[in-house]
Amino acid sequence: MDFSMLHPADQLVMMMERIYSYGMTTTSGGNLSILDDNGDIWITPGSVDKGSLTRDDIVRVTPDGTVIGNHKPSSEFPVHKRIYETRPDLRAVLHAHPPALVAFSIVRKKPETRLVPNVAQICGSVDFALYDVPGSIGLSKKIAAKFGEGHNVVMLENHGVFVGSTSIFGAFKAFETFDFCARLQIEALKVGKISALTDEQIALSKEKQHARMDEFVNRNVTSEEKAARRDMVKFITRAYRQQLFTSTQGTFSQRLSDGTFLITPYDIDRKYIQPEDIVKIHGNWCEQGKTPSRSVLLHKRIYDDHPEINSIIIAHSPHIMAFAVSDAEFDSRTIPESYIMLRDVKKLPFGVSFMDHALVSNTISHMTPIVLLENECVLVTGASLLNAFDKLEVMEYSAKAILDTCNIGKLVKISDAEVKELRDAFKF
Repeated sequence: MDFSMLHPADQLVMMMERIYSYGMTTTSGGNLSILDDNGDIWITPGSVDKGSLTRDDIVRVTPDGTVIGNHKPSSEFPVHKRIYETRPDLRAVLHAHPPALVAFSIVRKKPETRLVPNVAQICGSVDFALYDVPGSIGLSKKIAAKFGEGHNVVMLENHGVFVGSTSIFGAFKAFETFDFCARLQIEALKVGKISALTDEQIALSKEKQHARMDEFVNRNVTSEEKAARRDMVKFITRAYRQQLFTSTQGTFSQRLSDGTFLITPYDIDRKYIQPEDIVKIHGNWCEQGKTPSRSVLLHKRIYDDHPEINSIIIAHSPHIMAFAVSDAEFDSRTIPESYIMLRDVKKLPFGVSFMDHALVSNTISHMTPIVLLENECVLVTGASLLNAFDKLEVMEYSAKAILDTCNIGKLVKISDAEVKELRDAFKF
């Protein structure tokens, strides 16, 4: 989908629906705007239900201050206007109050953006603006001043966050990623001491280049491939809806019967992904005109080494990732169903996903179908796409259950004898 061809009002409605449906703002909270090429500012209205906005609710304010629309513009319009005046390179501004970021704002702390590599890259530098009355000239000056210093994400004391970007979709990606980071830190602190990446590790991750693969023209698209593309999109959009990864993260792949495999593309918004976006891989060749996930060679190595594996998922689910970014160990011996499905999850050091494919592949086995990669992701393998997705869901729910025990009592794991009984009963 070419979002640049959408009318500004339609773009704002799409993004507000997305923000509201994911619980990142309330009926009356949050506001979005787009600066048009002619100087008009399109902005969400004030005092209108954010859960049911239509394009007719969006307000246009011309450069001379004329308001065109059925409502008044958001009370935060002065902030948006001053940000655009301060930063001519920005074309969209997003403001909202997601609970995790509000939690940080009311303790006057910034989330740690170095828990996973791409957060700092997507969000850029972050700073705080001093408290002031919402919608006031004083607040607009304080926020715009921070944007003027070069920050694209500005937290507000006892308020929320403002994000600026060259498009409303770019602003949302940074906002969603920053919120993910905040939620991840909150969850990880429940179970252990968090471990942030060093500048050297982040730089090493940035150096990870796309796989250099020759291209082929995919002329023969079988019904099997069409069905696989359809099913992958279905599960990718489901995973995104369930917040198992964000719009900029997460990779699905699926092996076809002829030994080729399909994989998600690089830098395509996971919410809007379509079957034609999926990339086919044939040996060391990729489908012409498409860029596969940067983890494509890791997927290929696993498929080459493990003929029993037909699907791989890489995700960044917040409850699972709490164990990836902290010193806590994940143990699946919580309930029988979790152990039967997940078995012995292993944790591997940061960087092996792009520096030591052999180590990752050799760690995977009948008893270890899932590996956690420190400060990176969870990698799940399965006999089918459905099987791999089921494991991902079970692991995320199990991780959440473990995190919830922190508030109610000491976790009692299934004993070694009980594990043996399970293995004997289910023959694994």
